[in-house]
Amino acid sequence: MNSYDFKGQVAAITGGCNGIGAAVAERLAASGASIAVWDMDVSSPEARVAAIGENRLALIQTDVSDLASVEAAMAATEAKFGKVDVLVNSAGIAGPTSTLAEYPANAWRKVQDVNVDGTFNTCRTVTPGMVERNYGRIVNVASIAGKEGNPNASAYSASKAAVIAMTKSLGKELAGNDIAVNCITPAAAKTRIFDQVSEEFVAFMLSKIPRGRFVTVEEITNMVAWMASAENSFTTGAVFDLSGGRATY
Repeated sequence: MNSYDFKGQVAAITGGCNGIGAAVAERLAASGASIAVWDMDVSSPEARVAAIGENRLALIQTDVSDLASVEAAMAATEAKFGKVDVLVNSAGIAGPTSTLAEYPANAWRKVQDVNVDGTFNTCRTVTPGMVERNYGRIVNVASIAGKEGNPNASAYSASKAAVIAMTKSLGKELAGNDIAVNCITPAAAKTRIFDQVSEEFVAFMLSKIPRGRFVTVEEITNMVAWMASAENSFTTGAVFDLSGGRATY
């Protein structure tokens, strides 16, 4: 496992109590970072997160779809740690599996609220401080669905395509600073998001992966760790593939 130096840095991780976010929190903390977890429910974080210890961990109840809630989370993070050097946007929801013609309008809006507006809200909130300090790393968790579009998942696919485009725009805006803004497009991983979709849809996703298995959260974290590190000093506005061979571009 490659080692990166995050000593003295603070990472804000949305959806960091479980799944991909929890694995990223564990990895960055092991490399020296202090961790602020911004999550809707901070009452039962995974053991790997709780083990970080309260001196270097802040669990902050946050609704990423609400700008005021994100700004409050930022204020709480700065009160404890003083800054945010790294933002990892891993909070997201899948929404129901349905044809577009039958997709519930309220469910469509909810997926966009969390996946798109949530990413906008957090990026908007952390960017000024990064610009002021001339340093920052932002990693947005998109999806292979944002590249290819999954049938019966139009809301999720559209939201992740928007995250990809947002990443490219923000990366260009901040390219004059030592701030890297990139995203990843993983295939499905076995996290709690699987609870939101049908067994048939899970089987469909697996059938599309040439590797013949789902990506692990540890494999995702390995890539995120480099993307969030100071070593990633040139690449920005980029999309990193983690689809097990599924992606065609």
